[in-house]
Amino acid sequence: MAKAAKGFTHITGGLLAETAARRGTPADILIEDGIIRAVGPNLEAPEGTTEVDASGMLLHPGLINAHTHGHTGLGKGQLDKVTLELLLATAPWIGGSRTTEDKKLSTLICAAEMIAKGCTAAYDLYYEFPLPTQEGFAAAAEAYAEAGMRAVIAPMVADRSFYEAIPGLYEALPEALQKPVDRLKLLPWQQTLAAIEAILKNWRWAGEDILPAVAPTIPLHCADAFMCGCARLAKEHGIGLHSHVGESKVQAVVGRKTYGKTLIAHMDGLGLLGPNFTAAHAVWLDDDDFRRMADHGASMAHNPGSNMRLGNGMFRLRQALDAGCNVGIGTDGATCADNQNMYEAMRYASMLSKVQTPDPRCWATSDEVYRAATLGSAKALGFKDLGLLAPGYKADIVFLDLGSINWIPHHWSTNQIVHTEDGNGVRHVMTGGTFVFRDGRHTMIDLAKLAREAEAARARLEALNAEWRDLYRKLEPIVGSFCPAIAAQPYHLKRYLCDAPA
Repeated sequence: MAKAAKGFTHITGGLLAETAARRGTPADILIEDGIIRAVGPNLEAPEGTTEVDASGMLLHPGLINAHTHGHTGLGKGQLDKVTLELLLATAPWIGGSRTTEDKKLSTLICAAEMIAKGCTAAYDLYYEFPLPTQEGFAAAAEAYAEAGMRAVIAPMVADRSFYEAIPGLYEALPEALQKPVDRLKLLPWQQTLAAIEAILKNWRWAGEDILPAVAPTIPLHCADAFMCGCARLAKEHGIGLHSHVGESKVQAVVGRKTYGKTLIAHMDGLGLLGPNFTAAHAVWLDDDDFRRMADHGASMAHNPGSNMRLGNGMFRLRQALDAGCNVGIGTDGATCADNQNMYEAMRYASMLSKVQTPDPRCWATSDEVYRAATLGSAKALGFKDLGLLAPGYKADIVFLDLGSINWIPHHWSTNQIVHTEDGNGVRHVMTGGTFVFRDGRHTMIDLAKLAREAEAARARLEALNAEWRDLYRKLEPIVGSFCPAIAAQPYHLKRYLCDAPA
């Protein structure tokens, strides 16, 4: 990330967005060596302090993306009308043939968008086939460092291919399609664990707040011994463990049949739940699952845009919060949400909590959504000093232009951040007291160069992956009917709009 600004910086004239106040509170912020030292009116600053005039601006802590995939940056905008299972089937086509340079470029595309839209930290589940590599993860880390972001980057791993994880799916394929699908089989999990361990032992980015984690991608895609091995590595290295749990109804139904219990109950039985564990999506978690998550101090990453885009159903935000669960908010990847806009993710999270019942007492408030996208996500990432503009917290600050149409008029700061702001009001962004985005422009990324490189990579990868594209077109009608048939089976939880009583 950007090096923390040395010395003192004094921000004056701005309004601070706070959940305790309806309108932004006039206050100064005094920063020393990238850390907020004082917040309040008319602060005195030492001689030689860098002065920043924030007049006409509303300040809020950098938003924190609790779940994304940097490897998808080069794949945005290619898909429509795909379920999660169809999305998984596109992986060789959308994400294949990447060079190390492509991997860095893809992550940098995501990082550039997040920064421009007020996000300063992200939990990135990064995928490489057939194994995670030190070179690939160094490339992703370099991208975040060059962009000026903090990040937690987790190898997203499995030992069963998608076609092996869904019972009967492989057998439903014609023999002519089974053979190319066999090329997607994964290596024994022991090799994958060894590859992850090599990455962890050689990690050199922690000093820049770019940290590693481990992500067994979906329980059904991982043998129990493999998931336990991932948990062991996370515990040994004191890092996070992150998995997609109950994202789709297919996962929920198959999980119950496979394990005789819910996915969360199964993972709890394996000893995987704890304060360092994050369940991504969690759409199909029931009340008992929420209780287990809360009891273990675990987190959930709510990705409302992706959940709607893939038809996975509606996360029960109100119930999760009432159960005492920590909830962060994420965008998910650029192939299934299509943007990395945390303002949009907050707006979606608020709206989805409200469309599920006509009783406003059961809705999440805008302040609860705002806290989820800041402090809730920070906890999911494992940061105790992000998500708040207060002494002792890192000076990751977003400056919103109150002259933007989103803020004309300005009534209720946090409510308008959630429901009105869309990224167009972002004037400046700091990480560690250093401007990484100033006057509407990146200070660390050459966006024109990024666009040229992305277009060249797009054209090259489109040609290289044509074979996989053609295979997907043959697989699509089979996967697209087989998996929805599983989702049509009964489950004790209803999370679709069409399941709601009239």
